[in-house]
Amino acid sequence: MKIMKALLAIVIALVLAVVVVGQFLPSEQHVERSTVIDADQATVFAMINDFREFNRWSPWAAKDPATEYEFSGPDTGVGSKMAWRSEDPNVGSGAQEIIESRPTTMVRTKLTFDGFDSPSYATFALEEADGGTRVTWGFDANLDNLVGRYMGLMMDSWVGTDYENGLARLKEIAESGG
Repeated sequence: MKIMKALLAIVIALVLAVVVVGQFLPSEQHVERSTVIDADQATVFAMINDFREFNRWSPWAAKDPATEYEFSGPDTGVGSKMAWRSEDPNVGSGAQEIIESRPTTMVRTKLTFDGFDSPSYATFALEEADGGTRVTWGFDANLDNLVGRYMGLMMDSWVGTDYENGLARLKEIAESGG
């Protein structure tokens, strides 16, 4: 009986420690990657500001070619929307909408993922650099629950790797003339 009480006390202490530590983990997450593309800002901007172009360079489109997409709203710019549905857990299901678009300099999207309450945001900042265009792709999420806060510990490696792959593909396509 003493062993059972000791084991129960250990389990309770571990659960309590996980909960307490989790409360001190950050709820706000930011991931960012950038690259310089040997193409003008207008060319790169056109590829980012149009969801119908997005899947040509998106790291997730290559992960599951069977993903189903639905486009709505204007073809480009604010209000343009893309929803996707995939059985692949690396792609999942959700939607994104362009909520801000400044010609040749910035595109901001709102992302909603099935199974998550809070939206996330992606920002593409474009600026002249070394005769080409520096593209910085940022991701911001509010992971306001305990599981999300622990997931946040891996966010940079999960999202960052995909962003690096997407930017490399964007660079390849833009530099080859689109």
